[in-house]
Amino acid sequence: MPREAGISRYARSMTSGTSSTEEHVVLLSESGAAVGAAPKRTVHTENTPLHLGFSCYLFNSSGALLLTRRALSKSTWPGVWTNSFCGHPGVEEDLMDAVRRRARQELGAEIGQIREVLPEFRYRAVDDSGVVENEICPVFTAVLEGEIAPVGEEVAQWRWADPSAVQRAASETPFAFSPWMVEQLPELEAKRWGAAG
Repeated sequence: MPREAGISRYARSMTSGTSSTEEHVVLLSESGAAVGAAPKRTVHTENTPLHLGFSCYLFNSSGALLLTRRALSKSTWPGVWTNSFCGHPGVEEDLMDAVRRRARQELGAEIGQIREVLPEFRYRAVDDSGVVENEICPVFTAVLEGEIAPVGEEVAQWRWADPSAVQRAASETPFAFSPWMVEQLPELEAKRWGAAG
């Protein structure tokens, strides 16, 4: 059963230790415990350490799902179609707050009915450039409140689509979508999308 997102169990015991305004990500042990932090700009390499991220699938009032195409300027998976938005919670940042923050930053959107549907999702993927993504990545659903105004540095294109059609497309042509979305979709379908939309 999906649950409302709450205080990040990963960052509860973390202390910032950073005075910079630079964005940091939470580093994790293999068991998922927070063990430190690193600047986001340096963490994604060919040897990316396990860290905390999140994915969100955004629905409109009609039940359509927002798909976004990653900007061509992105260093990893540029131009790939993916879920509505992703991000990394900051050190000591509540996961729900991070999801809301990222919706504003990437989509210019206000969102509600945020639900954590896949709290334990984890994946590792290697981009064509050799850069590794290595995350424990809780997956959320949410509902749009108002309009979207995607930021060009993040989103090249966007489309509202029927969730079942998205599932079929990702199953039949996985190379056209982000690897995390391809892995997440069957699990989301099994959970009935957290009853969102």
